[in-house]
Amino acid sequence: MNVVDRFLTYVKFDTQSDELTNMTPSTPGQMIFAEKLEDELKRLGLRDITLDENGYLMATLPGNVDGKVPTIGFIAHLDTSPEMSGRHVRPRIVEKYDGGVITLNAEKGIELSPDQFPELMHYVGQDLIVTDGNTLLGADDKAGIAEIISAVEYLKEHSEIKHGDIRIAFNPDEEIGLGAHKFDVERFGADWAYTMDGGEIGELEYENFNAAVAKVKFKGRNVHPGYAKHKMINSMRVATQFAIMLPRWETPEHTEGYEGFYHLIGIEGTVEETVLTYIIRDHDHDRFERRKKEFEHLTRKINKEFPDCASLELKDQYYNMREKIEPVMHVIDIAEQAMRNIDVTPKVVPIRGGTDGAQLSFKGLPCPNIFAGGLNFHGRYEFVPIPSMEKAMQVIIEIARLVAEQK
Repeated sequence: MNVVDRFLTYVKFDTQSDELTNMTPSTPGQMIFAEKLEDELKRLGLRDITLDENGYLMATLPGNVDGKVPTIGFIAHLDTSPEMSGRHVRPRIVEKYDGGVITLNAEKGIELSPDQFPELMHYVGQDLIVTDGNTLLGADDKAGIAEIISAVEYLKEHSEIKHGDIRIAFNPDEEIGLGAHKFDVERFGADWAYTMDGGEIGELEYENFNAAVAKVKFKGRNVHPGYAKHKMINSMRVATQFAIMLPRWETPEHTEGYEGFYHLIGIEGTVEETVLTYIIRDHDHDRFERRKKEFEHLTRKINKEFPDCASLELKDQYYNMREKIEPVMHVIDIAEQAMRNIDVTPKVVPIRGGTDGAQLSFKGLPCPNIFAGGLNFHGRYEFVPIPSMEKAMQVIIEIARLVAEQK
């Protein structure tokens, strides 16, 4: 089975994660998919295959070279985003894309247009896999899984390519920030690893946001509106006052590159109580800490005007893995060289988000991120160019070869 056939098979599994279940994996579909992958790895003849009760699947392709060679790992996640349905995904291949508008769903008038998504023009003449407009596609990260399994199958069938032990792992719940929480780094046993979870071709990432979540609760006082003067405190109005005190231009829609932001992701409210939920992001650790302090400052400011009205809950989620990768930059150098060797130009860029690799790096497994090829993740406009998937698979093979060569 080639990488495209694998991908088209994998996206039919409904593996949306759900942050509300408090289980691991958070949804049963992820375990069903993991069990299917476990069977496939057994058929391929891999060794040391384990699938634990939390949905973490690991396996080994044994090395075929004499002498000590570092054990490297490749990791991808089983789940798809909760932001859009992953049930009944119906992918379609657009052959030799001509640069025009792609109709995803004629009945609903849903189109994938280069006017809204100019990156499409980078892939004119290539075969693209798209959705039917009703679901996400699932290239994030089933493309990564297909690329990893196809690469180890290729290496197994081509013994002339020398490599050390290669560990692979597929984990649940990356999309809800829990993918690395129960990942057993010691059992995985790799010297370093790569997540195959990046975007467009050439991406290589070892910097990500520092991340926190903030919940601000506002306690109001409800009184009949006809008799409310000097008595009522409308918690929704106070919450709105808090929200507009944050810098207007430091939001996702106004930032790029290394610029951090505050992002309001949820509002629940009545006159009596309102809760604002934010995520806080910044690549620079000092600015990240200042952003959190700004929330503390604004909470105190609200309470000065409305005593004991506001309470703040702040929780760090993950940190920038750069500090863990810089001491072992050879893992980046090897990935860059592998890309150049197969005629892919490396694009070393910061991740404007998170990755399992960040948490794994802080758990002792250096783990930068490599492109899987997809674009427009988490929605109906997601697509993946087939040549990008094939190149990602080749990068894995070439990294394995280079590590053995440079032992």
